[in-house]
Amino acid sequence: MGPIPLCVLLPVTVLAVVVAVAAEENAVDDEYTWPQWKVPLVRKRRTVPLSSPNFSARPQPELSGTCGIECQRRLPASSLDDLEQFLSYETVYENGTRTYTSVSVQGLNEVNAWSRNISSSSRHKREVYGTDTRFTISDKQFSTKYPFSTSVKISTGCSGVLVSPKHVLTAAHCIHDGKDYLDGVQKLRVGILKEKSRRGKGGKGRGGRGKGKRRKGDKDKEEVQEKEENDGKGDRKGKGKGRKSRSRRSVESEKPSFRWTRVKQTQVPKGWFKGVSDGLAADYDYAVLELKKAPKVKHMDLGVIPSLKKLPAGRIHFSGFDDDRPGNLVYRFCSVSEESNDLLYQYCDAKPGSSGSGVYIRLKEPGKKKWKRKIIGVFSGHQWVDVNGDGTQQDYNVAVRITPLKYAQICYWVHGDSSECQVA
Repeated sequence: MGPIPLCVLLPVTVLAVVVAVAAEENAVDDEYTWPQWKVPLVRKRRTVPLSSPNFSARPQPELSGTCGIECQRRLPASSLDDLEQFLSYETVYENGTRTYTSVSVQGLNEVNAWSRNISSSSRHKREVYGTDTRFTISDKQFSTKYPFSTSVKISTGCSGVLVSPKHVLTAAHCIHDGKDYLDGVQKLRVGILKEKSRRGKGGKGRGGRGKGKRRKGDKDKEEVQEKEENDGKGDRKGKGKGRKSRSRRSVESEKPSFRWTRVKQTQVPKGWFKGVSDGLAADYDYAVLELKKAPKVKHMDLGVIPSLKKLPAGRIHFSGFDDDRPGNLVYRFCSVSEESNDLLYQYCDAKPGSSGSGVYIRLKEPGKKKWKRKIIGVFSGHQWVDVNGDGTQQDYNVAVRITPLKYAQICYWVHGDSSECQVA
């Protein structure tokens, strides 16, 4: 066989280089892409009526005695029977009645594939770390736009996030203290920030050219905040200055207001109740509220991610209604300091009132270039955590992770059909 002609060799070499570069780019893209999980199925076994709750519990600004990441490492792994008991749930209806539903779990091998995450030893304390890095989204032009518009206020004093047109995900302790439902849950309401004040209705939302330009600017500012850059002040110059000053005046003169909607039913996992899951109660600090009427607001989907610390950016975001900034939506982003299969410790500055906020990240959709935000956890709040199991406590900001099992349960609560919840 003679020598290979150069005209043949060059195209082959170029093709090999192109394939290698494409493979490398795909590997990088995979790091920024939402992974797809085949999740277990959570199915209803039977539902039985219970006596009506007393609704006598009082809200707790801070939780204490929580068995956290370090404490849980010493606990034995939960069996299938344990998990089915923890995922069984109570439903409280708007008329004050209550039921208990037991569930079965199928496809648990998918949960076993849920990787164990390596924890870091670096941690910070306190609900606000050094300089307060929270952003107050006080202008309705921004707070009523996605993703901020998905954040809602719970009438018991917490926050939540819309995960369907009429379902809100929040923290279980915002509804139930582990022994009884909170006073006020029998008339539970959810508040959504109003998009327009009465003063602005005359223009039917379209107004003149200036308003249209502000809408475009809203999107730009949202993206800037999402990229963790506070550059909004320098975005507009020249003829934009007048608009900016008018916007400031309107913000000062208009107090944020809510449109309140009654809750039709509330669902809380049994794993949250005292004496059921022992040291694992913190893992089940989540609840779903079904609204009587769906607000015309875009919701945020749920997502499952095996490790946040291994993501290229490694940051989380959430918005809530912190008590020290009444009526205002507060946005923050931060890195994760430590994670286990079910919990996150993170550096996000927060105050009471932000508990129940939806923790989200943004990754690319599989096979697409479009980025999408998804809820990957629920902010439990500032907690005193049992570190060594001997009563020694330290305070951390804690979030509950959405695992494949929790995804399956929440998805079932939302859709009422587990067959719609097979892939996360």
